[in-house]
Amino acid sequence: MTWRFMLALMGVTAVVLAVLLVPISGYLVQSEHDRITTALERDAFVLAGRSEPSLETPSQSSTSDITELARRYRDASDGARVVIVDATGTAIVTSDDDPVAVGSSYQSRPEIALALAGQIADGTRYSKTLSLELLYVAVPILDGNQVVGAVRLTYPDDVVSRAASAKLGGLGIVAVTTVLLAGAIGWIFSRSVTRRLRRLTELTEHFAEGDLSVRAEERTGAPELRSLSRSFNAMAERVTSSLDQQRRFAADASHQLRTPLTALKLRLERARQLVGVEPQEAVDRILAAEIETDRLETLVEGLLQLSRGEGAHVMIEPVDVAAITRERVEQWRPLAEEHGLALDYRGPDAAVALGASAAVEQIVDNYLDNAISVSPAGSTIDVLVVHDARQTSVHVLDRGPGMTPEGLERAFDRFWRGRSDEAGSGLGLSIVRQLATASGATVQLANRQGGGLEARVTFGAQWTPERRPSERRRERSMRQRRRARGDRGADGGAA
Repeated sequence: MTWRFMLALMGVTAVVLAVLLVPISGYLVQSEHDRITTALERDAFVLAGRSEPSLETPSQSSTSDITELARRYRDASDGARVVIVDATGTAIVTSDDDPVAVGSSYQSRPEIALALAGQIADGTRYSKTLSLELLYVAVPILDGNQVVGAVRLTYPDDVVSRAASAKLGGLGIVAVTTVLLAGAIGWIFSRSVTRRLRRLTELTEHFAEGDLSVRAEERTGAPELRSLSRSFNAMAERVTSSLDQQRRFAADASHQLRTPLTALKLRLERARQLVGVEPQEAVDRILAAEIETDRLETLVEGLLQLSRGEGAHVMIEPVDVAAITRERVEQWRPLAEEHGLALDYRGPDAAVALGASAAVEQIVDNYLDNAISVSPAGSTIDVLVVHDARQTSVHVLDRGPGMTPEGLERAFDRFWRGRSDEAGSGLGLSIVRQLATASGATVQLANRQGGGLEARVTFGAQWTPERRPSERRRERSMRQRRRARGDRGADGGAA
């Protein structure tokens, strides 16, 4: 990835520079041409001014002075050729060392003809005499308003190309340096990115090999890498929590199943021994084995329910907690009456909160089942629903024996029971906590004044379209954090 990124950045930089240098190259050639032409034109006017007195009163000495000036200019200007003609177009001075050139007629040269007509001529043309492309400038020599001659300066056109090439070479060096610098920056940047990615790859490999303690650094690097690190850590936490739950589940299940299985085995072995000698005793043993089998079945069903609930995702949506609770009270009322208990519901007709309808139903069922099993005959079980703008809570209040401080603290632990002689699997309240956590709710047990127990579950506020998006996002984030904490902590309960 490092080399690919570096080469890609160098390629993009080279393309951008190429797109920029093409018009710049043309501009440089044209500006160099204009610069040399302007310089030649300026020098031609200087020579014309110096030549004008010699053309007014020609003499051998004055002509020699102008010739010497033309040759010095030729040497100083790296090969510019100077021709000075009189009004008839006859050369009186040239910068050539060949004296034959003096006296030749230049009337046929278009630039000379234009200069003698009083105009400034410049441009390029091919010289058949010299067999090369020339850059020329021709200006008139004036005596007042009268044209008394002309000065022509010519330059090989390749001088312009060489000057432009020199500047283009400088630009080329800058361009190459820029491409190499882009490659260095790309290499440094890609190394910093790939270093984090390689680190994440190493952490993933260590995690896959069984090192569940590895975590990625979340506070450094690009935002995308920090987000990836957070996702990795969240995944690692989730997997670690799930594995811990599975280990605890396996340990608890093996421990809890061992006792009823051993008792069942012993009763069946004793029944087999008594079948021939004491049939009635054998029947009693078999009946006890059936009771132990029922307990074992209840325990297995609770374990399966816990196993299905762990790690499961439930749909959080607005549910009418009051309607569900009222319906469950009506369902449990006949059983309560059989035990000599009164079951009373108090609360609003509707109380909508965020949760899962199945969770509300099962939590209320567990609370009512426990309350009926411990309440003395003739007492009343009160079911209250309290609703406000922030939350909705369900309270199940009984007049049973209550619980010890240790029991209140450990009641939701898996397989915990207040007394060893209590019926049940010890999983009911653990299931309640798991369901509440999945719904973003909280559960609590508290002793009542005057005796009895209050079992409570509290759900979050109802979602409404008028609420701001920021509030909805904040609630979503809070629910996710609560769910994550619940997944790490839902390791047990009691019935």
